[in-house]
Amino acid sequence: MSIAVSVDPPSSPGNDEEVSPYWRRNLYVCLLGSFSTVASMTLILPFLPLYVAELGVHSQKAVIQWSGIAFGATFLAAGIASPFWGRFADRYGRKLILVRASLGMAIVISTLGLAQNVYQLVLLRLLAGLVGGYASGSIILVATQTPKSRSGWALGTLSTGVLTGNLVGPLIGGILPEFIGVRQTFFLAGGAIFLAFLCTCAFIKEVPRRRYSKAEESMSGGLWSRIPDPLPVIAMLATGLLLLFANMSIEPIITVYVSQIMHGNTHVALISGVVMSATAFGGILAAPRLGRLGDQIGAWNVVIGCLLVTSVLVIPQAFVTTWWQLVLLRFLMGMALAGLLPSITTVIRHNVPNAIAGSILGLSISAQFAGQVAGPLAGGFIGGHYGMRAVFFATSALMLFGGLGNYIISKAKPRART
Repeated sequence: MSIAVSVDPPSSPGNDEEVSPYWRRNLYVCLLGSFSTVASMTLILPFLPLYVAELGVHSQKAVIQWSGIAFGATFLAAGIASPFWGRFADRYGRKLILVRASLGMAIVISTLGLAQNVYQLVLLRLLAGLVGGYASGSIILVATQTPKSRSGWALGTLSTGVLTGNLVGPLIGGILPEFIGVRQTFFLAGGAIFLAFLCTCAFIKEVPRRRYSKAEESMSGGLWSRIPDPLPVIAMLATGLLLLFANMSIEPIITVYVSQIMHGNTHVALISGVVMSATAFGGILAAPRLGRLGDQIGAWNVVIGCLLVTSVLVIPQAFVTTWWQLVLLRFLMGMALAGLLPSITTVIRHNVPNAIAGSILGLSISAQFAGQVAGPLAGGFIGGHYGMRAVFFATSALMLFGGLGNYIISKAKPRART
């Protein structure tokens, strides 16, 4: 029967059958779309507690609790929905995911400005996570429709849009509400995402894909059975979880740590913001360069190197005596971390058939969200029970363990190395 020939051959899981002649244009549209959607999702950070109070929550304790619930609801929902949308992209097309996400987010973000109570706010934030996913959908499209020889650079460039959105979003959220109001800020953000929707519809061109029937998919085996060598893929899923877990484990203690370093200086909040932004700024500068380096020396080698370098850079953060030392070390750590996510995606893209790339990348994104949720919880627990320096030591140990583990697996499976 010819059915066996219709799926990607096991001998070349990362073949370029879907490479688009428009891959550069697709990349830049996805870059702008990812920036606008991420910035719109994060601009709520500076005024979220104020908005919660405006919606009728009065006690400080309740405001803090509801703010945390509202903010985390989006990431929880996105982590749950990512595998579903990844599989949807494999069956019906990657552009369709971007069109759906941008239109859905434009509507939901705008509707946030119409919330009348905190329950509606949480529900809408939850809905934003379920219908969103433009940035993760962009990763799937760019990873599968870019030539393998340029995928590292392309994914690194794409990640600058996400990093810049995370950096600029809170800045916009700290400025705009004072001039146009909180609710109008949501409307403006929704308008920006709607422009991304229009650009996505007009300019992204996806290579026509062969759709596989359920019968063909059933005969070709389950998801994992269609991967010739699943070990590299499993290693990348674990590394993505580890990366976000280790990075976010430090976030809950930064403000308190800066306060100790500065001995109660009144500018603690400002300096803490600078420290947090330094990591993202370092990533913006380094991501495309490390992605290009992965194309030259192998993405897995970049993963190993970045994990080991990060492990080394975390240790001196436990012994800084001035705030600028912490800013410098976080900036350098951001440069090292920038090479991880594009390289993780590249390794996965080269080791799975194109027909299931969206499903596996969806799992990878869910693993990263899991690390983003678990990291702060673990960091807060370790910092509270064993001291803040212990958080840095534990983070360094995790990154070292990840680097050594990836090195061992890459040597054990040389044919799967990219």
